Amino acid sequence: MKYIDEFRDGHLARKIAATIGAEASSDRSYSLMEFCGGHTHAISRYGIEDLLPANVRMIHGPGCPVCVLPIGRVDDAIGIARRPDVILCIYGDLLRVPGSNRLSLMKVKAEGADVRMVYSAADSLVVARENPGKQVVFFAIGFETTTPPTALVIQQAKAMGLANYSVFSNHVLTPSAIATILESPEVSRLGTVPLDGFIGPAHVSTVIGSRPYEPFAETYRKPVVIAGFEPLDVLQAILMLVRQLNDGRAEVENEFSRAVTRDGNLKAQAIVADVFELRPTFEWRGLGYVDNSALAIREAYADFDAERRFSIETRSVPDNRACECGTILRGLKKPADCKLFGTVCTPESPMGSCMVSAEGACAAHWTYGRFRQAS
Repeated sequence: MKYIDEFRDGHLARKIAATIGAEASSDRSYSLMEFCGGHTHAISRYGIEDLLPANVRMIHGPGCPVCVLPIGRVDDAIGIARRPDVILCIYGDLLRVPGSNRLSLMKVKAEGADVRMVYSAADSLVVARENPGKQVVFFAIGFETTTPPTALVIQQAKAMGLANYSVFSNHVLTPSAIATILESPEVSRLGTVPLDGFIGPAHVSTVIGSRPYEPFAETYRKPVVIAGFEPLDVLQAILMLVRQLNDGRAEVENEFSRAVTRDGNLKAQAIVADVFELRPTFEWRGLGYVDNSALAIREAYADFDAERRFSIETRSVPDNRACECGTILRGLKKPADCKLFGTVCTPESPMGSCMVSAEGACAAHWTYGRFRQAS
């Protein structure tokens, strides 16, 4: 297949779904987590769950970088933005993420802070060059997909000698989150659901490859199928997982072979390794503190580290008690299970981060109206 329409062919989708229905054993259940928010978006948009048999259950995972950002880090960014002579550059989704007392960067911008939306890390570097009298800070978030561009602009800033540029790093790592879901006593105490297998993320895997998922198959006996974001990609991955589970196999399979290799993008990995190092621990919304799950800027690039420059010491802030974002990120609940969903919590007025990002489970369910069909 070469063209997008072929990956969205309704006839083929129903055919694959029928095969899943025929091969899924009626005497067992299949609980499959789509880790990536892009897959959650595709599942909601194309009504994939409506095509599956009742015993094949899709579970949302913590694969939305905006959603897993804890309130304390949002508060840190707000504190940076409020400093005099600072320009804070951010991706658009971050504008509406609620911090403490539902204060957001959008509200701080309305108060007069210089908060600017950018479309890429490189855009923030342009802002720094055009505003030499201001301290320009890039609020960097994302999984392994968006980390190489951030690393590259830090290298470029050093080469240019830009004294007015720094990065507030909030880059996190996919394998650490999956391992935490499977084995962390703290997450087990908070509540999780039994998982039989994972749909591995697409864009992340183009960078890190399929190799990092192999321990989950070998050690935890959980099959992983890396899949693209189109509906036929997702359905094919579900079928591949069902077949592995039926056969008693636990392997890493690559449905997205048109873009993902076993070793990934080695050049991108080298750039990241040059600029970043592992943090001993980092807080995730819904998962708590996860060891070796995020990246800090290395000492060699300390001059471009906003945490050092502004002496940031993040404090942990509890989520809104009424918001179920944390339990949704762990797969324990679906968006419509939250009492706030669609009432006081909407994309226009979000109570939690899952309703903000396009990759958030709550935003996906709201956008495509799946909750209305279920009610």
